[in-house]
Amino acid sequence: MQIGRIIRRVIRAVVPPMVFLGITGYFGWNATQGEHGMHAYHEQLGLLAQAQQAHQDALSEQAIWRRRVNGLKEQSLDADILDERARAMLNMADKNDIVIPYDRRAPLF
Repeated sequence: MQIGRIIRRVIRAVVPPMVFLGITGYFGWNATQGEHGMHAYHEQLGLLAQAQQAHQDALSEQAIWRRRVNGLKEQSLDADILDERARAMLNMADKNDIVIPYDRRAPLF
């Protein structure tokens, strides 16, 4: 009988702290490594930065195209832009033109 009491007393003294330590360890691991933890948060911040950069690139490209299209509208027809487009479409140059080659990877504007 004495041994049974000692075993029950040891179990009552050891099991509850071990359960609470296990629960604490589980939540601690999920706070850092889980799908909503710190690592996932930093990955989401990286994806957010990439999306913001892509958005800025799209806005700048849209502004370039808007400026070019506005230059070709009838109300504000720019003779230089019209001449540029005509020469580009026909692949021609005037004999008095000065042609300055540039690298295709470096846009003019």
